[in-house]
Amino acid sequence: MPKIKVFLIGTGHLGSKHLKTYLELSDKVEILGLTDINEQKGVEISRKYRVPYFKNYRQFPKETNAVNICTPTISHYEIAKFFLKKNIHTFIEKPITTTVKQANELIKIAQKNNLKLQIGHIERFNSAFQATKRFMRNPLFIECHRLNHFPNRSLDIGVILDLMIHDIDIILGLVPSKIKNIEATGINVLTNLEDIASVRITFHNGCVCNLTASRISEDIVRKIRIFQKNTYISLDYVQQEAFIYKKESNRILKHSLPIEKEQPLKQELAHFIDCIENNKNPLVSGIEGREALKVALTITKKIWDNNTNIL
Repeated sequence: MPKIKVFLIGTGHLGSKHLKTYLELSDKVEILGLTDINEQKGVEISRKYRVPYFKNYRQFPKETNAVNICTPTISHYEIAKFFLKKNIHTFIEKPITTTVKQANELIKIAQKNNLKLQIGHIERFNSAFQATKRFMRNPLFIECHRLNHFPNRSLDIGVILDLMIHDIDIILGLVPSKIKNIEATGINVLTNLEDIASVRITFHNGCVCNLTASRISEDIVRKIRIFQKNTYISLDYVQQEAFIYKKESNRILKHSLPIEKEQPLKQELAHFIDCIENNKNPLVSGIEGREALKVALTITKKIWDNNTNIL
C-alpha cells in the first residue's frame, strides 16, 4: 500500500513532537514538508529533520494526502477549511476551533467530501485509559485533576481550552447522559485568561463530575477517579497506571491492571493514518471535538460572566 503523504503546519512544542512521531511511522508515512509562521524556527526544524520547508501552507505539495495542524487555536478554522476544501484528510490539535459554528462548518465539509477529520484529544489513546475502558460502566461520580507547569505557550487560550478540555472529552465519552447543570469558578494569575479553574458538571442521570485544572502548578498531575456501584477506578495518565478497587465479601480489594505502556501520541497519529488507509471513523472525530468545545466554551463563559473571580 502506498504511503500516506503528510504535510505539517506548525513546528512549535507540539508540532515538533508530531513531526518526530510521524518519522517513527515511516513505514506508512512520507513527510512531504512543513511550514511555520516563524520562518527561522521552521527552517531550523526543516534542516534538523531533513524535511522540506515551505513559507506558506497554501504552497503545500500537490501530492499531499493528509495535513497535521499544530498552530494556535485561532488559526485552526481557516487552515483546516482550506485543506478540507482541497479534499485532504485533516488532523487538528485540540481544541478543534474557537467557536462551535466554525466546528460545525468543518464537520460539514469533511462529511460532504468523505474526509477524515480527527481532533487531538490524546488521552483517549493513553494505554491506562484503554486498559480500563472495559471496566467503566454507568459512573456515579468522577473526579479529574489536571495540573501543569506554566507553559509559556498556548497562551492564546485559557486553562479550560488548554488543559481541562481533555477531561471534558473523556467524561462526555464515559457518561451516557446529557448535561443538566454546570457550575464553574476560575481566576487568572499570570495571564489575562483563566489559569486555574474548578468545575462541577451534573448529568441528567445523576452522575456528578468534579474537574480541577491549573497551569501554574509546581507538579504535573493528570489523574481521574471513577466511582461506580461497588467499584472505584483510579487512573494516572502520566504514569500510565490504573488500579481497580472492588467490594468483595464486605472488603475492599485492590487490583492492579496489567498495562503495556505505549506512546499516546504515536497511537493517536497511527490511528489517524489507519483511518485514512482503511476508511475508518476516527475515535475522536470532528463531532467529538465539537462537543468537547461546546462544553469548554460554556464553562469559560460562566467563569468570565462571574467577573468577581477575575483579577
